[in-house]
Amino acid sequence: MEGGGGNLEAAIEQLLNVEKQMRLAGEVAGTKKAAMEILQLCFEAKAWKTLNDQIVLLSKRRGQLKQAVTAMVQQAMQYIDQTPDLETKIELIKTLNAVAAGKIYVEIERARLIKKLAKIKEEQGLIAEAADLMQEIAVETFGAMAKTEKIAFILEQVRLCLDRQDYVRAQILSRKISPRVFDVDPSKEKKKPKEGENIVEEAPADIPSLLELKRIYYELMIRYYSHNNDYLEICRCYKAIYEIPSVKGNPEQWTPVLRKICWYLVLSPHDPMQSSLLNATLEDKNLSEVPQFRLLLKQLVTMEVIQWTSLWSTFKDEFENEKNMLGGALVEKAAEDLRQRIIEHNIIVVSKYYSRITLQRLAELLCLSIKEAEKHLSEMVVSKSLVAKIDRPMGVVCFQTTKDSNDILNSWATNLEKLLDLVEKSCHQIHKETMVHKAALRA
Repeated sequence: MEGGGGNLEAAIEQLLNVEKQMRLAGEVAGTKKAAMEILQLCFEAKAWKTLNDQIVLLSKRRGQLKQAVTAMVQQAMQYIDQTPDLETKIELIKTLNAVAAGKIYVEIERARLIKKLAKIKEEQGLIAEAADLMQEIAVETFGAMAKTEKIAFILEQVRLCLDRQDYVRAQILSRKISPRVFDVDPSKEKKKPKEGENIVEEAPADIPSLLELKRIYYELMIRYYSHNNDYLEICRCYKAIYEIPSVKGNPEQWTPVLRKICWYLVLSPHDPMQSSLLNATLEDKNLSEVPQFRLLLKQLVTMEVIQWTSLWSTFKDEFENEKNMLGGALVEKAAEDLRQRIIEHNIIVVSKYYSRITLQRLAELLCLSIKEAEKHLSEMVVSKSLVAKIDRPMGVVCFQTTKDSNDILNSWATNLEKLLDLVEKSCHQIHKETMVHKAALRA
């Protein structure tokens, strides 16, 4: 490089003159060729500082053509992976980023540069810096970027936010991706006619397919919902992963996912959505391959009191074994919340069979102390999972709702109407029988 320094400068000077002539003449092809040859000369001479200087110089020249800047940035990006050391690599990325900043025609290239720089920062352990860099770019507004590349970029933004435990921003970014986008058939989408030229660029080879991105998206959402202990949403995420054809066709993959679906269904508070998912899962044919989990779900559907001690002794090993399965261990509070859900199930069962029950008897049925039974019952009433009243001096729980005067009158009127219908039907039957007997006597 030392010996060829003068020759390089002379060659660059000559090409700069050619580039100027072409640029002023409005020759797109000639300007692009001259600019690219200057970069190629610097690269072959391994003059990295000169390369950076020439990129900045060429981009700032008066009346520089957009096509020439685009070609320069694209060519220089190919040199990034061939830099001799990390410092040179970062310097080149920063130079290209500065050139591309604010130019809409190289916005995709800038997004890819930022992604490379963020990856380097992450490898250096600077996760906060990497996340801040990635958040500068709003790829959802890039019309020319391939859909899969957009999704992959946003998912990377979400992952970095989760890594730095910025859960609020992670949620905001995740909402930029609609789950429906993963249900689109890519083969059908390609057949749509394109207006004019091929405007949308092809995604790079390292970008995962749409179904792989679907799995990454739901795995990241599981991480987000695990932070909030939102069991039902975690269950729905696992359900979406379970529906991916590559997972459903491989027993080694769907078995641990189905186990997680069952566990998180049991851990979810009782509501219509949980009940619907529970019944849908029970109808799944694959559940017969994991009979112990089928039994667990059956117990929840059956309106019978579940003994916590016997249930825990049966499923404790399975519960602890989850940490060795795909997706890792269940959330920290899972064992405590499982007991809570079984108690809630038992209270709902009791409310179906009793309209009034003493607190003493309720505590016996739940295998709890009176104080604990009252606490759990009160929590369910507050969360509107159940309608109940406690007469504390008498120690009686009433599960019937108090009706107002209108409801009582309506029910009385309905009952009266039913009674009159029955009387009318009875009269009709008596009259019919009388007519039959009269006819028989005459004969």
